[in-house]
Amino acid sequence: MNMNNTCIRVLADINQINACKEDMQRVASDIERIARVFNLAGNEVRLRILFLIYNEGEMCPCDLSDVLNMSVPAVSQHLRKMKDGGLIKDNKIGQTIFYKLVDKNVSIIFPMLKNMKTINNLNKIEQ
Repeated sequence: MNMNNTCIRVLADINQINACKEDMQRVASDIERIARVFNLAGNEVRLRILFLIYNEGEMCPCDLSDVLNMSVPAVSQHLRKMKDGGLIKDNKIGQTIFYKLVDKNVSIIFPMLKNMKTINNLNKIEQ
């Protein structure tokens, strides 16, 4: 990182700068976790999958494949990325694997998913 001061301000508030640096150190792991969630959820297909799992509680790749009109391998690839990223976890029952959200890691996007569910429910009522 370039530490040269290229700013043209007359006075720097050194106390503010140092306090901000300390704040950044304290929240570094949270920022990393949140960025990872946004990075994974920022893909349209993965966001659709997250919404479906949020809405239904859990789903298997075959059901997701049918709903999204995608191949099972394509859905499975997205599920694997989200599982590796800690957004979802699996639960194998017999031959079927069901996926559900990892609340701790997905909590940052719960308001968005809840809002999408509310809008979806309102649209159903209007129809």
